[in-house]
Amino acid sequence: MTQPNTREIVYREMSIADYEQVIALWSGAQGLRLRQADSREGIARYLQRNPGLSFVAEQQLDGGEIVGTVMAGHDGKRGYLQHLTVGEGHRGAGIGTELTRRCLEALKQEGILKTHLFVLDDNAAARRYWQNRGWQKRDDFSVYSFINATEHDV
Repeated sequence: MTQPNTREIVYREMSIADYEQVIALWSGAQGLRLRQADSREGIARYLQRNPGLSFVAEQQLDGGEIVGTVMAGHDGKRGYLQHLTVGEGHRGAGIGTELTRRCLEALKQEGILKTHLFVLDDNAAARRYWQNRGWQKRDDFSVYSFINATEHDV
C-alpha cells in the first residue's frame, strides 16, 4: 500500500457542510456504529454546542476529499472524543494522531485537561490503537445509558 503524502493533507474545523463526506467515511468504518444521534440535525447540534473542537483531515489532491474526522466536546470539566476515523487508504500516516492532538489542544484551551472516549468491546483494533498511544482503559466504573425516546437507536 502506498502511503499518502501528508503534505497534501489540510486539517481544519469540521462544519455541518462536511456532513455528507463525513457520514460516508463513518459508514465505511469498521467498529463504528452510527445512531440516530448521528443524523445531520444531531451533528449540527453537537458542532454548535462544541465550536472549534471537531476536525477533519482533507486531502487536497482529490478535490478536497475528507479522509479523516474526529469530534470532541465537553461537559465543563471532562472532554469526550468521538468518531475518530481515518479512511483505510490513509492510515499509518499520522492523520489520526494529528486529529487527536488538535482536539486535545482545543479542549485544553477550554480548560479541559482530562478526556474520555468510548470504544465498543468488540473493536479490538480501536482498543489497541488507543492503548498504544497512552490512553488508559478504565475498569473502575461502568457506563449506564437511559434512552428517553421511543426509538432505541439514539
